[in-house]
Amino acid sequence: MNNSGKILAATAIAFLAGSATHAQERILIGSSSSSSSHYGYYVAVSQLINDGVEGVSATVVETGATMDNMRRLQRNQIDMGLVTTNVAYDAWAGQGDFEGQPYKMLTLWVYSSAPQNVVVRQDAGLETIADLAGQRINPGITGSATEKTTEAVFAHLGVEPDWVRGSTGDVVDSIKDDRAVGYVKSGAGERLDASSLDIATLTPVSLISLDDEQAQSVTDAFPNLAVIEIGENAAGDGYPAYRTWAFGTATVAHPEMSDDMAYAITKAAVEDETVQSAAFANLKGSQLPDMTMALATSPLHPGAIRYFEEVGVEIPERLRP
Repeated sequence: MNNSGKILAATAIAFLAGSATHAQERILIGSSSSSSSHYGYYVAVSQLINDGVEGVSATVVETGATMDNMRRLQRNQIDMGLVTTNVAYDAWAGQGDFEGQPYKMLTLWVYSSAPQNVVVRQDAGLETIADLAGQRINPGITGSATEKTTEAVFAHLGVEPDWVRGSTGDVVDSIKDDRAVGYVKSGAGERLDASSLDIATLTPVSLISLDDEQAQSVTDAFPNLAVIEIGENAAGDGYPAYRTWAFGTATVAHPEMSDDMAYAITKAAVEDETVQSAAFANLKGSQLPDMTMALATSPLHPGAIRYFEEVGVEIPERLRP
C-alpha cells in the first residue's frame, strides 16, 4: 500500500472510531396524557438525561399511563416510565391483572405521592361519595391505575356512578360544558393536577372526602393503597381538608436496562435541584430518596441501589431484588 492509501485507511479508521465514540443509545420513556403534569415531569426527566447522561438520548412518549406503560415495557416498546406503586406491587407479586404472570420490572425512584382526588363541579351540590351514585363521573383515563383503583374502590363502597370514558382533555371539556359532573384525577403531590386547575379557572370545583367509616374500610380492603389526609389549603387556596386514597408514582425500568445506565439516570434525577421542580412544584431531586424508600413497593434496580448506597441511603430489605 502506498503512502496515500495508508493515509486514507488511517483516516477511515479514525472516522469510524470517532463515530462509535459519539454513538447515542436511544431510550423511550412512557409517561401519561400530554395534558397531565406527569407528562411534563417526564419531559423534565428526559432533559436531565439528555444533558447529563453521556451516550444516552431520551424521548418521551405520550401513553395511557400506568397499565399502558406496563404493557409497553413487556412488549419492549419503552425502556422506562411511569408506573404507580400499587400496580408495580401487583406486577412483581403476580397478582391482580398479573395473576400467575409476574413481570419483574425494576424501580429507579418514586417522585410523588398520588392522592386520588374526586373532583366535582361545585354547582352540582354533591358532598359525599354516596351522592355520586348514578352521576356522570370519569374514573380516570382509559388504562390508567387511577381508572382501575377508582372502579375497585367505588365497587367496594357500594356506589355505582354512570362512568364516562375518555381522555383527560375530553373529560375536562365535558365537565366545563356540564356534560359530566366530575372525575377522579391524581393530584400533583398534595396540589391539584393541572387539568383540575384548568377546570377550576372558570368552573368552581369541590373535592369529595371519604368519611371515617369509608376510610377504614378502604384501608382494610386495599393493602396496596394508603388513605391520606390532605390539609386545609394544601390542594390549593380555599380548599378545605379532606381524606382520600392514594399511591406512589414511580419511575421504573425495563429489567434489561444496564446497571450503569440505571445508575447514571438515577444520579441525574436525584442530584437535580431545579429542572424537576419546574415541572412538579416544590419537588427537588434531594427528596427522591426519602419518597422512594417510604413508598416503593417493588425492588429497586441494582444500578439505582448502587447510587443510593453511595450517597448513604439505607435500602430496606423489601426493595432489594
